[in-house]
Amino acid sequence: MTTTLPRDGAVYRDVVETMLGFARTLRAAGVEAGPDRVQALVAALGELDVLDQSQVYWAGRYTLCSGPDDLERYDAAFAAFFGGERPHRGGRPSQREQTAQIASLDVDQSGAGQDSEPGAPEQHAVASGEEILRHRDIAQLTPAEREQLKLLFGLLTVRSPTRPSRRHARSHRGAVDVPRTVRRMLRNAGEVRAMAHRRTRTKPRRVVLLVDVSGSMSPYADAVLRFAHAAVRRAPASTEVFTMGTRLTRVTRELRLRDPDRALAASGQAIPDWSGGTRLGEVLKAFLDRWGQRGTARRATVAVFSDGWERGDCSLLGEQMQRLSRLAHSVLWVNPHKGRPGYEPLTGGMQAALPYVSAFVSGHSLAAFQDLVEKVADA
Repeated sequence: MTTTLPRDGAVYRDVVETMLGFARTLRAAGVEAGPDRVQALVAALGELDVLDQSQVYWAGRYTLCSGPDDLERYDAAFAAFFGGERPHRGGRPSQREQTAQIASLDVDQSGAGQDSEPGAPEQHAVASGEEILRHRDIAQLTPAEREQLKLLFGLLTVRSPTRPSRRHARSHRGAVDVPRTVRRMLRNAGEVRAMAHRRTRTKPRRVVLLVDVSGSMSPYADAVLRFAHAAVRRAPASTEVFTMGTRLTRVTRELRLRDPDRALAASGQAIPDWSGGTRLGEVLKAFLDRWGQRGTARRATVAVFSDGWERGDCSLLGEQMQRLSRLAHSVLWVNPHKGRPGYEPLTGGMQAALPYVSAFVSGHSLAAFQDLVEKVADA
C-alpha cells in the first residue's frame, strides 16, 4: 500500500481488496462489517496515510465497529490479519484507556453506577464516552481527552462549497443544448429525432479561513488549526488559511503537510504573534488590501474564527467587515464562547462585526466543528 489512493489505479484496487479481506475476517470474528462500513473505511483511508499502521487501525475502529462488544474482536482480528500487536502512538495511552478515563470521570460526576455491578455500567459509559467527548468544551478537556480529540479531528472531512461554472456538461434532461441539437439535425437530413440537453457544471468555491491566535483564543487555537488542516487537505487548490493577532500571517503552505502534527508544528514556527494581542481591524484591513481585494476573498466563503476581543479601534473593524461582506459570497463568524449557556455578544468587536456576517456559529466542541462543516459546504 502507498500513501495515496488514486481512483483508477492498481494501488486503489489493492487497498480496497485488502480492506475487503479484513472485513471478511471481522465478520468471521462476529463483527458486522457491512459494505457501507467498508466504504466509509476506504473513504477515510483516502484522507490518511495508509502506510501508517496506527492511522489504519483507528480508521477501521471508528468505521467498522458498532459497539463496545466489537472492540476486543476488532483488536484480535487486526492483529491476526495485519500481524503484530495493536498499534500505539509513541507511548501515549490507548484510546480504550483514554475513553475509560472519560467514562469514569462522567460516572463520578453524575454519581451513577456506584452501587451497581462493575460490568454493565462501565460498558455503558465507555460506549457513550466518545459521544460525550464530541460535545465537551475544548477548553475544559484534560490532556488525555485532547489526545483522543486529535484522532477524531483526523477523521473530520470538510466538504468544499461549490458554485456554478460558465461551462456546461451533457445531460439526459435540463435545458436544451441548441448547438448539439442542430448538429444532430444536420447529420439526419434536418430531421429532429431527439433533443440534446445540457446542465451547468459546478466548480469549488474558494474557502478562506481567518484564525485568531491571540491569547484569549489559545485554548481553541489547536483545534481550529486542525480543522483548517482538514480543509486544506481536502481542497488544497481552493482553500486559504491566515492567522490574525497583531499581524497577518499566511499558513496555507505549512498546513498542506500531510501529517497534522507536523503541519501544526510548522504553522507554529511561522506565526510570530502566537498568544499575543489582538488588532482584528488592522489585520483584517491588511488582509483585504494585500489579498482580499485582489481576488482571494471575491465570491469566496470566508470564516473568521475569533472571540471578538478587539484591543484596537472597533469602528475600523466594522468598516473592514462591511468591506469584506461586499467582496465575499458569505461570511461566517465562529466564536467558541457562543456555545456556552447564556452567552451574549456584548464585546465591542462582536457588536461591530455581527451586522455584516451571514451566520454566527459556535466553535467550542467537535460537534460544533462538524456542524460548521455543513454550514461551510452549504454557504
